[in-house]
Amino acid sequence: MIRPMQSTDAADLLALLHWMDDAPEREVFAPDARDPTELILECEDSRCLVMEDDAGDGVRAYCALSPFRDGLVLEGPVGDGGNLRALVSRAVQGAQGLPVYAFCARDNQGVRDALEAAGFAPMHTTDFYSAPLAPLARRAALPSGHTLRRTLPIAEYRALYRESEDTWANRLDWTPEEYDAHFARDDVRLLALMRGTHAVGFAELEFAPDAGRADVTYLAVHPAERGQRYGQLLLALAAAEAQTQPELRSLRVRAHDHMRPARALYTHAGLTHCRSVVTYMRDGDEDV
Repeated sequence: MIRPMQSTDAADLLALLHWMDDAPEREVFAPDARDPTELILECEDSRCLVMEDDAGDGVRAYCALSPFRDGLVLEGPVGDGGNLRALVSRAVQGAQGLPVYAFCARDNQGVRDALEAAGFAPMHTTDFYSAPLAPLARRAALPSGHTLRRTLPIAEYRALYRESEDTWANRLDWTPEEYDAHFARDDVRLLALMRGTHAVGFAELEFAPDAGRADVTYLAVHPAERGQRYGQLLLALAAAEAQTQPELRSLRVRAHDHMRPARALYTHAGLTHCRSVVTYMRDGDEDV
């Protein structure tokens, strides 16, 4: 039976999330909370569905829709049994003509089959690479005439972001208040590499202490400055910054399947492939 999630389902949902956490190939986009109270609060802004088994012995699978970018994102499905295709189909009935995104591990074939049966199409694959901090951080020596800044005026940030030709264009729509709030977070760092007064590139970091790692969420080098090993230097500076947090042990980066120079950079810098995630989208026209 498929029904809306209730607060009494939190324990079962936590069990499903821990089951997902135990194997990388089960990974999907899912709630971050791993505490019952925090999980209930996190789910309040989502349209959550659960699937009970026929015997009524508890929740076997979970799925939800949440606001995301220009539409919605599918959380899950997370489940160790039940008809995942039926659960996904039921969930997207609430899309109201909006596009729906979904993310899952490349090896999560059961979920991928359920998504594609519900009209989702793969957009791209994102590969993740990681390495211990210490070997990377040892290379963090600034060349002569270069300095490191931890802030950039929003106009300079936007200009460099735009010139880097990345497709994560929602950053360009940030207001000054949103920009300041993001980089004021304790778990976020901005490292701008300067040659004189000119920003040649920057790296953005987010700390994940529970996982023992720092994620490079964005790395940009101005096109006119490429070929001078600034990318490798920014990775090293990011690792050195992460080393200031004693609970962090590794650095992780990501690259979409079309980003061949980034993949080459990460491999040459000594990072190794650790996981792959497929991004799906279901067009809003599917509901018509």
